[in-house]
This record gives sequence, C-alpha cells and structure tokens, in this order.
Amino acid sequence: MRYISTRGQAPAVSFLDAVLAGMAPDGGLYVPESWPALTDGLVAGRETPPHIASGYVAHSGYGFAAGAAMASLSGGAFNENQAWDLAADVYHNEKCWPPAVTPLVQIGSGAWLLELFHGPSLSFKDVAMQLIAPLYDRALQERGEKLTVLCATSGDTGGAAVEALKRRKHLDLVVLLPKGRVSEVQRRFMTTSEADNIHPIEIDGDFDACQAIVKAMFADRDFATRARLSAVNSINWARILAQSVYYHVAAQILCGQGPVSFSVPTGNFGDAYSGFVAKRMGAPIGAINIATNANDILNRALETGEYARAGMSVATLSPAMDIQVASNFERILFEALDRDGEHVKRLFGDFAVSGRFEIPATARRFLREHFTSWTIDDEETLSSMKHAFEHQGQFVCPHTAIGLAAAAKQLDEDYPQQLGLPIVHLATAHPAKFPETVERATGVRPELPAKCADLFQRSEKFDSLPADAEAVKQYIRERSRAWS
Repeated sequence: MRYISTRGQAPAVSFLDAVLAGMAPDGGLYVPESWPALTDGLVAGRETPPHIASGYVAHSGYGFAAGAAMASLSGGAFNENQAWDLAADVYHNEKCWPPAVTPLVQIGSGAWLLELFHGPSLSFKDVAMQLIAPLYDRALQERGEKLTVLCATSGDTGGAAVEALKRRKHLDLVVLLPKGRVSEVQRRFMTTSEADNIHPIEIDGDFDACQAIVKAMFADRDFATRARLSAVNSINWARILAQSVYYHVAAQILCGQGPVSFSVPTGNFGDAYSGFVAKRMGAPIGAINIATNANDILNRALETGEYARAGMSVATLSPAMDIQVASNFERILFEALDRDGEHVKRLFGDFAVSGRFEIPATARRFLREHFTSWTIDDEETLSSMKHAFEHQGQFVCPHTAIGLAAAAKQLDEDYPQQLGLPIVHLATAHPAKFPETVERATGVRPELPAKCADLFQRSEKFDSLPADAEAVKQYIRERSRAWS
C-alpha cells in the first residue's frame, strides 16, 4: 500500500514518507491508495470478553488493536509483531494511561461516554500524538535526518504535541497558538515544557490564521525543503490512523445490538473523519454525528450543499472548535467524489479565490449517507454541561457538551440513522482544562488530576509574532536544527 494526494498531482509515497511529510507537495492530503479490511486484531473486542466494573468497560486489547491498525495501514513498514510492539510500548503504560486507555462509561440506556482525555495533556489528541512520536523517532533515526515539525493549534493539539515530542533528539517543534483564544490550562501545556526543542509562538490572530501560515510555509517548496518541514495537525495521516482505533474498539465492544452511532464534537473534521476510516475498514458503525459550535462551516456544508467560509472565526466557550476552514473535509470530499483528485483540486482552487464552492449533488448524497450534523450555541453548551452534571453525575468539557447536545437534538428529530442504536459520545478533553466554563455551568470548579497538579507552578516560555508567514519563517531559520 502507498499513499496518494487528494489533489492527484503528487507522486504516491510510502507510509513513513507520508507521516514525515504531513502534507503532499501539491497542497493535498495523503490517503491510502486502497482501504484494507478489518484484521483479527481489530475484532479483538469480540474475541476478548470485556471486563465490566463500576460502570466502566475496560478492554485489555487496545494496544493490540492499535498495532493491527498500524500493520494494516503501514504498507509493509511494520509487520504485525513490530506494529504491536510499538503500540504496546505507547498504550500499555500505566504512568500515562488507564488500563482501558479510552474507558467507555455508560451514562444512560444505550448511551455511553468514550473518555479520550486520560493522556498527559488531558486531551483526545494524546491518543494519536503519543503514537506519532515513536514513528518519527524510528524513521528519522533510520535515515539520519532531522525535522522541523509545525503545529497550528486551536487549543489541544499543541499541548499534546509538546508532551509527545519534547526532548526528542531528531526534531524541533514549532507550535502556533492564537493569542487569547485558548484557555489558560491549554496554553500552559504548551508553554511550560522547559525543553530546548519546543518553540511555542503566540500568533496575533485566530486559529485559521495559524493554519494558513502553516499551509503557506508548506507551499514555499524551497523553504519547506531547507527546513525539512513536517506537520502534526490532523492533516498528518498518522493522527487519523491512531484516532480510528478507539472507534474500532468501542464499536466492537458495543456492537451486539447492531451498528454503533457516534457523536463527535469537531472543528477541523479530523476526529469525525477518523470514524469514517474505521467504518470504511469494516467497523460496525452507523451514523457519525458532526457536532459544531457557532463556527459551523461543516453543518452548513451538509445542510445547504455549500462549503463556505463565513469571515473570521467566532470566539466561543469551546475554543478548540473555533475553526472556519476544516482541513480534513478535503479527505472526505475526495471519497465523496469517487477519489477524483482533479475535481478536488478545482474545488479547493475555487475556495482559495472566493472562500466557497458548491458540493456536487452526488457528493452531498454520499456525505449525508454517512454523517448527520448539528450546530450548538454557547447557551446550549452550558445547558448541556449542567444537565450532564445534574442528571448523569458527569463533569464534561464544553466540547464534549456540544456532542451531547447535538445527539439529543438528533434523537428529538427521530433520525432513522440513530433510532435503536447505541450511541457513543466522544469526551474529548478533561473538564479541568476549562475550569471557568465548567464552574459557570455547574457551580463547581473541577480540579486538575494529580499528575499535572503543579501546572500553574511551572514557568512559562513563549514568543509572540504577528500573523505573518514571513515572520514565522525567519523565526524557524534562526532556531531549527534541521535548517540547511
């Protein structure tokens, strides 16, 4: 198996080359040439009976499932034993993860929370980022190379990248975070590492400005080559691969009642697309519910058939979703257009000029077969957080609350894709990452877990730059160990 660009103008590459590059040279995103079917490792949820206690479903085979997914999608870069060993080192780590890695907690009849926030930065991004780090190490050590890794973040990706990549010998990490648009806890996970290879930059702009700077640097082929650029945003295929695993595992545990539905709070569409990848490989998944905040480009795309940016992103109580350009939408559009890279290139060329394009009717039908969508405002977010606390005994972050509220709306509408199916709500961040918002909704301020209780005693270090790609390029020229 090799990896191809969604825009069809770049040569096919190996799995490790796709991971190291992050983005294809024609501006597209890498996807597998073909989709493998489920392997035995990915149906381990059926073969190994789950252990159920105190409302938790623990699954001892998470690392085995992750290794099987990597072996299936790595195009021979790893055999099954190598992939399992690597995944076991990442996920069978009691200092980092609970035994289940991503515990499944029942919150009602046929309703579950999938807790994805038990990693070192208390975000679902840790699940993937902790796997990317050894992939980088292996590839770079074998090749004797160094990288400059870029990360534009709306809040959680940056902290997860810092925790995974700090003090790695073969790379420097440059994190672009939007000034005043992340919570203090989120920011401190990025700015307190004290690692020489970590370079947080506060950008005077929103997340879309940060993301545009990353894309501009990749588009400058001379600069990208000399800096040896890579990216760990959800445009990196390894992120998608790793995130697809918890869909496989949760669906296999609960599929006795038929296909499993998922409600996914999302801004950049990476997590929702990861669910599609698991489904495309054969996981028993029904509808994937896209839950957005006021920055609702994805919901509008499905409802109206127009993918259109609506100006600057709006600041909300769910800052990690304050995104107006959902990068991973390109990957699902590629599938919806029957993998016609030339068509995808034309549409995103139109978007670059006008900020909009019409989704062809056949592609829109494809999207609506696999996804439903809802928009949740801040007041509904607070109400959902309060309901989860008072009726289900759960503190939830504002992003998770959006997924809960969207699923409730879907049930009220009696959507045929949802009726009678168990539904899994993705809990994407620990509530203590947003203490002010949780306290506003519930009257109670959640505490940080003991493993990061000293976060506010750590010293911060970051730089500030304007929303200008040339300024960031100069910053990288002066600091990157990979620069040549």
